[in-house]
Amino acid sequence: MKKLILLATAASLAATTALAQTSTTVTTTGTASGTVQIEPEYRTKIKTYVTEHKVHPVQTKEKIVVGGRVPTDVELEAVPADWGPSLTKYRYVYSGDRVILVDPGTRTVVQEVD
Repeated sequence: MKKLILLATAASLAATTALAQTSTTVTTTGTASGTVQIEPEYRTKIKTYVTEHKVHPVQTKEKIVVGGRVPTDVELEAVPADWGPSLTKYRYVYSGDRVILVDPGTRTVVQEVD
């Protein structure tokens, strides 16, 4: 009987560990309304732009995350045209070495480039 309980416990632990490992490797980008795709060459252009234009990062009390909202006191910058035509409808914020794309109508973060 003890062996059966021990085997059941071990099996349960193994399943829980496998589930935990699976769930920690999932990365979600974008929003519920659709994912914002940024091609690798545009990611490079974005990083180069931030470096060349010496964009100053903003400081916020809370970390800005995908799906969250940017506080109203944070100024949103226009996305340059050379970042790609699909991104010009967004605005951006530079925070913590990350370029954060924001829907200007809702101030919702739709993507980040780190």
